[in-house]
Order: sequence, then C-alpha cells, then structure tokens
Amino acid sequence: MPLPLTVKLWTTGDMIILAVDTATTTCSVAIIDKKSVLAEVTLLREETHSKHLMDMIHTAIGFSGLKFSDVDGFAVVRGPGSFTGLRIGITTVKGLAAGLKKPLVGISSLEALAAQVSHWPYLICSLLDARRGEVYVSRYRLIEGRLKEAMGAQVCAPENAIRDINEACIFVGNGALLYRKMLSDMMGDAAFFASMPQNTIKASTIAFLSLNKFQNKDTDDVHRFIPHYIRKSDAELNLANNP
Repeated sequence: MPLPLTVKLWTTGDMIILAVDTATTTCSVAIIDKKSVLAEVTLLREETHSKHLMDMIHTAIGFSGLKFSDVDGFAVVRGPGSFTGLRIGITTVKGLAAGLKKPLVGISSLEALAAQVSHWPYLICSLLDARRGEVYVSRYRLIEGRLKEAMGAQVCAPENAIRDINEACIFVGNGALLYRKMLSDMMGDAAFFASMPQNTIKASTIAFLSLNKFQNKDTDDVHRFIPHYIRKSDAELNLANNP
C-alpha cells in the first residue's frame, strides 16, 4: 500500500544532505542540496515510526533521483522529544552513516521549531509536549540574521516555562497547541502563535540547520552519538523511586 506523501522536487547542487525527524508523532525525511529541497516526505501515523521510516527514506531517495552513495552527510533530530521516536530515528541514521562512512550531525528539535518562525520579530519560545503535564522548552532570538539561543532547553510545567517572559513572544510546537489557552490567559496580547504547519518539525529544516556544521566540519561522532532526552525515562524514574 503506498504511503501518503508530501513530496517536493527541485534541481540538484553540490552538497547532498539526508535528514530525518522522529521526535514527535510525525515522521519526516528530506533530501536537500545547498540551495533547495530535492524531496521531502512527511507522515503522521499512530503506529511506531519503525514501521515506515526506511520506506520513507527509500521513497525520498527515489523521488530525488539520487542514490544513497550520492549523499554527503546525514542529519537527525537529537532531541528532546519522544524517547522511542528519537531512538528509532537516531539508530536508523547512525546505521546509514556508519555503513556509508559519511558524517552525521544532530540538531535540536526545539531549534528546528524556532527556525520555522524565525522571520517573526519577537522572542521565540519552542514548546514540545513532554507528557505528565510538562513541556520541553527553549527560547531563541534572531540576531543579525542568525538564530541565537536565549534560554537553554529544559523540561518543566508549561506555566513555569513562560512565567518570566515580559515581552511579545511567539509560541511554536505541539506544546504551544496543547497549552494555547493557558498561554493566552497568562500573556494576553503579548502571546503570538505559529501557523498550524509551522508546529510540525520538517526534516528539510533539520537539513538546512545542519549545513553550516557540515561545512565547518562540526560533526558528531557516529558511534558515540546518543539522544538528548533532557529528562529521565519513566523506567529510570521508577527504578530511582523504588530501588
């Protein structure tokens, strides 16, 4: 059965990057060059990403007209996000990078969301649902055309994530969707919200964010690369509470 796809096709350039995002309920794969998106596949399914990810990667490769050997580097979301989703995406990309002997770059899910609304002239607050009534949060500003982190990633209750914000702020991510009413009630007219498509992490965003790192040879060790969870897993928390 064919996958429901969002596919874009353009012309190729010099450096080919294949990027993957599996941090949330959506799964996304993109292939870019330095100037444009060659192919992008995005899928929302309740099933585990492991059932579709490799098919999506092969589909993106096929639509781009390239071969795996044409890929110059791999980019993947390192977290935060779904523990299971991150493991699936990172394990898959590490295997491809190691097998093809190509470099790998990890990108923050929160930075990717911020990049998708970086044209706004406000403080940017990326929010991802962390479950248990908490969010993963980080803040960014666009300074001299570059996105700069204004607050490091952390996990906390949504009201604590914004308590000290006293300026106009745009919220982005599935956490912003989930807690929109609370954010509006607390911040009033100072709260702005991303459009619906911007709340979904796009693999093409991950790929373009990775380009500078590849060009500066600021890559990650393929064998030592691990997810950035921020918070301990439920299993680890249960073990700590019940030694």
